[in-house]
Amino acid sequence: MSVPFLDLKAPYLELQSEIDASIKRVLESGRYILGEEIETFEQEYAVYCEAEYCVGVANGMDALFLALLALDVGAGDEVIVPSNTFIATWLAVSRCGATPVPVEPDEMTYNIDPKLLEAAITPCTKVILPVHLYGQPADMDQILTIARKYNLKVLEDGAQAHGARYRDKRIGAHGDVVAWSFYPTKNLGAFGDGGAITTNDPEIADRIRVLRNYGSREKYANEMQGFNSRLAPLQAAVLRVKLKYLDEWNARRKYVASKYHEELEVSNLILPAVPEYVDTVWHVFVVRHLRRDALQKSFKKAGIETMIHYPIPPHLQKAYFFSGFKRGQYMIAETMADEIVSLPMGPHLRQVDIARVIDVMNSK
Repeated sequence: MSVPFLDLKAPYLELQSEIDASIKRVLESGRYILGEEIETFEQEYAVYCEAEYCVGVANGMDALFLALLALDVGAGDEVIVPSNTFIATWLAVSRCGATPVPVEPDEMTYNIDPKLLEAAITPCTKVILPVHLYGQPADMDQILTIARKYNLKVLEDGAQAHGARYRDKRIGAHGDVVAWSFYPTKNLGAFGDGGAITTNDPEIADRIRVLRNYGSREKYANEMQGFNSRLAPLQAAVLRVKLKYLDEWNARRKYVASKYHEELEVSNLILPAVPEYVDTVWHVFVVRHLRRDALQKSFKKAGIETMIHYPIPPHLQKAYFFSGFKRGQYMIAETMADEIVSLPMGPHLRQVDIARVIDVMNSK
């Protein structure tokens, strides 16, 4: 018996009739770029995120990139980023010509440590970019307090946090703008790439709408040098169906997480900590173990698929060799990369699969 890390076919099978009907609706409309399907999804997702505006774009990295451009980030600017994150967070900053400045995470939450932010701020700092990593919101109150003190903007990377709450308010508009990914593995995933931004700032939303469409509001009239980064109506149609079930699916994820927390008994295993002020949605369930590689091999032998999020911190990637980062410079992120492993997690993980993961882990 094998246990998948995440079953990507199951969501479609559960909602097949609704998804097929939504795709058929778009195909019959004859409108395959922008249009009503996109506008309706943007309205629905903005409401869900408790934000005023939503703008759909082609993918999550474009959402970050276009949001940074809308905040006037460019060459010579610095953007504070977590040292522990997927590299797309950094790449979006570099794509603007700006410099990513890493800050270490809190060891308990894996999110950027607000206590370390002020030491990283320089006259060139323009934006703080926290990531709501693994589905758990960063400590936005502390981050926003520091940002206001230094007159900085805050761009949230919400790619893993669809539906999560910070102090009873959904992630969607705590900072100036939030970037989202709808990559198929996300809690709200499309059938391909997709992304969006949410914000309460009409000027940011308007600028991103123009930037995503060649810098144009009106066909053949280009007011700025823009890009081709538009969420596809077919993907929006799928997302509209899945959005109706997102809270239910997140609740299933929370159940899986609760079973792991209650029943995993292995010594030297560090389970994820959840602060009382957040409602995490468990995009992934990450544990730490001193003998991670051996543990992962034992899972593979037992037919249980696991992953590592993420095995190489951005500052040690070849892509950032030119920046002069050295091994040992960001030890918390490096230690995490050596110890973390993500257990199977998802809304369609069966009871028998959950029990098998726990049994195999507890036998070590």
